Amino acid sequence: MRWQGRRQSDNIDDRRSAGPARVGLRGGLVVVVIAAIAVFLGADPRDVLRIMQNLPAPQPQVQVDGDGRNAAPQPDDELAEFVSVVLADTEEVWTEQFARAGKTYRKPKLVLFRDQVRSACGFASAASGPFYCPADQQVYIDLAFYQDMKDKLGAPGDFAQAYVIAHEVGHHVQNLLGVSEDVHARQQRVDKVEANELSVRLELQADFLAGVWAHHAEQKWQILEQGDIEEALNAATAIGDDRLQQQSRGTVVPESFTHGTSQQRVRWFTRGLKTGDMNAGDTFSVRYSDL
Repeated sequence: MRWQGRRQSDNIDDRRSAGPARVGLRGGLVVVVIAAIAVFLGADPRDVLRIMQNLPAPQPQVQVDGDGRNAAPQPDDELAEFVSVVLADTEEVWTEQFARAGKTYRKPKLVLFRDQVRSACGFASAASGPFYCPADQQVYIDLAFYQDMKDKLGAPGDFAQAYVIAHEVGHHVQNLLGVSEDVHARQQRVDKVEANELSVRLELQADFLAGVWAHHAEQKWQILEQGDIEEALNAATAIGDDRLQQQSRGTVVPESFTHGTSQQRVRWFTRGLKTGDMNAGDTFSVRYSDL
């Protein structure tokens, strides 16, 4: 993905130095980050833990000094710059798309944290994974998630990383349009299975909106390099509910899906990427079996 030397967003709240220091091997923190992946993917954390049992131990982390500041430049500073550029791209794309629809886009902040953070949605540890909080309209991410996404789930690549940010910003778009509020209200009136189906529809639409962003970002800045689309599709495949359940349990329980199958996630991201039309992703009017 072509991103170096391009505008970075002013809407970054870097709290990485505010969290507890990481010293030596992450030890028990590995379990927390694994759980973070599970939460982000909508999977049972126990499923992901079963997959991880036979994987190599994580590598040592950078030492920090006594007051919690890094004794050397933080190893993920370049990654922080990258997500800032991706966020800037989403700002420009969605500002234009909202303006075309006669609406005003309010830019979200992206909070970088390490280990734990407090948001308007409550206190969250790394186990929350990347998430969007509608109460403060902010996206939160511990950048360690990307390394584990690569090492544990086999979803490497900078465009796969951009897809994660674009997906969370997609939830911000849904919030501004009133979609999220409507879905959450409907979920309170139905049983668990129907609530899960609504969650799948919401998540697939966020995947679609990530694809819409990629479509317009490519048109504006020619960001895509060879293999980038494959990276995003590989990530979408790796995080399908069915694939995770099959790997961890050896069986698939569709009623428990909350994010959608690998095929569904690929399909809706691809639809957004091809059309670039934010109105072509109504996952709520499609029969559930046809998603």
